[in-house]
Amino acid sequence: MKTKIYSFTLLFLLAISQTFAQGTENSKISFGILGGLNMQNLNGKDMDGDKLENDMIVGYHVGVNVQIPVAPEFYFQPGLMLSTKGAENKGDLLTSTYKLSYIELPLNFVYKALLGNGYFMLGFGPYLAYGIGGKATIKGGPATLESDIEFQSEVESGDPLTTTYFKPFDAGANLFFGYELSAGLFLQLNAQLGMLDINPDDKRFPDNDLSIKNTGYGLSVGYRF
Repeated sequence: MKTKIYSFTLLFLLAISQTFAQGTENSKISFGILGGLNMQNLNGKDMDGDKLENDMIVGYHVGVNVQIPVAPEFYFQPGLMLSTKGAENKGDLLTSTYKLSYIELPLNFVYKALLGNGYFMLGFGPYLAYGIGGKATIKGGPATLESDIEFQSEVESGDPLTTTYFKPFDAGANLFFGYELSAGLFLQLNAQLGMLDINPDDKRFPDNDLSIKNTGYGLSVGYRF
């Protein structure tokens, strides 16, 4: 399943870059590699409809992108990323930590203006993501319970209560700004807002107001060539 996702995404990016390249004369397509840290959280409401009181956790992201000129100083920048997300919840007796791993497809539009010896960058656009793994850790006193997170859109009434479930698909919005040196090295600050509830339809608890979304910030360092 993961191999099919990778193959489909790479073919999609290649098709996009070929389409824009054919329609833009004398344009230069560039490629970038980047990675960095995430500060992630899971926001929303609990089963009673109260606001979730989670703390951010540190994750990471790494990936590649293609930068395609579409107009003077404007670019289309699709990419392929591996990104880790999640949150921590500290209660009176238990501390729960959720770490989620996603394959992401950002589809950003970027404005780049000449500034000094490089370029100021401002980017925004949607992202699509698919969950590929995760861990749930619950600590209480000396005891620790760790389990794999399961990705599925619906949870049946007979599914175990000890398993943590999330929907596999996520989507939302990206926003970033940064600076790129003429030599290709760049630094950018990222913000991301999830638009979809990633908690599945849980038939074990049919009447609840649970709503969970990914949100976070990040710092990326990369090189464009």
